[in-house]
Amino acid sequence: MFYNSKVHSVESVTSGHPDKICDQVSDAILDECLRQDERTRAGIESFGAHGMLVIGGELTSDADVDYAQIARKLYEDIGYSENLNIVTNVVRQSPDIAQGVDTGGAGDQGIMYGYATAETPELLPKGVVLVHKLTQGQEKLRRGGILPWLCPDGKAQITIEDGKIRTVLISCQHKEEVSNEEMREGLIKHLIQPLLDDSEGVEILVNPTGRFVQGGFAADTGLTGRKLMVDTYGGLIPHGGGCFSGKDPTKVDRSAAYMARYVAQNIVANNLAKECMVSVAYAIGRAEPLMIEAFDEKGNDLSNLVKSKFDFRPCAIIERLNLRQPHYLKTAAYGHFGKPGLPWEQKISL
Repeated sequence: MFYNSKVHSVESVTSGHPDKICDQVSDAILDECLRQDERTRAGIESFGAHGMLVIGGELTSDADVDYAQIARKLYEDIGYSENLNIVTNVVRQSPDIAQGVDTGGAGDQGIMYGYATAETPELLPKGVVLVHKLTQGQEKLRRGGILPWLCPDGKAQITIEDGKIRTVLISCQHKEEVSNEEMREGLIKHLIQPLLDDSEGVEILVNPTGRFVQGGFAADTGLTGRKLMVDTYGGLIPHGGGCFSGKDPTKVDRSAAYMARYVAQNIVANNLAKECMVSVAYAIGRAEPLMIEAFDEKGNDLSNLVKSKFDFRPCAIIERLNLRQPHYLKTAAYGHFGKPGLPWEQKISL
């Protein structure tokens, strides 16, 4: 295996977590730009803290977008009602970068990774799938009124040992009046027990500090791209360090990571491996990757197969995965992989 099969932990956060709010703001702006101008090039970053939201970055687009209006609507849709002082500073993309991207080159240098495993139908590690269901479940229970004391901010974490879940940790923002006992009972009944096949012997922790009333930007700062492991594979395999949200597909941080996932999951889906990890590296302004590697769980080199079947040049990735369409807000919470309907999750025959 590519990660420790004996014991490992993975984390997820809700859509109301401060960092995830920022990811969603950045991707909501990107999506609106792409709806109006599919040739948009963008690098949108958001920073939120204690009543303030700063939206900055670079943009080359014919789109006419009200950044503050998009951010306010999104913030309210997530479930927050307090006012935000929104500051925007989005400028035109550097011409030094543009001269390389205009000719089909990569929008940045870096290393990207893709991974898949036959462990689950989603072709993701079991812990990653389950921990996202825990955080999504919090949101569904809140929005559905089943646990009306839930508020938008929250986290979850799972520890797995020898293939069995040993610990489930839930941290959820809640209304003042609810007791710890009521929270624990409600989350076990409506969220944890339905998700686990067998909860016997599982340590369940709910709000270990005992209180989580203040949440979102009122409690903490948020920043685009600060939940990279939540976005990808839970830290179980390497990550090149580049975030996804707010970036158009000429930015290989995003598009090449999607392509690497597309390749890895199709190798596993075609029974060519039980696990597959793909890595690719680029130089800014250059179309051809500097490196393409792929290996299965036994260490067998699949690189030549990948190179013969898939084109990793940025323009080819964009065309193959239809990345100039506004796919991105739906990726900005609960992971970028394993979700139906995303083009990099489509199956092909090899």
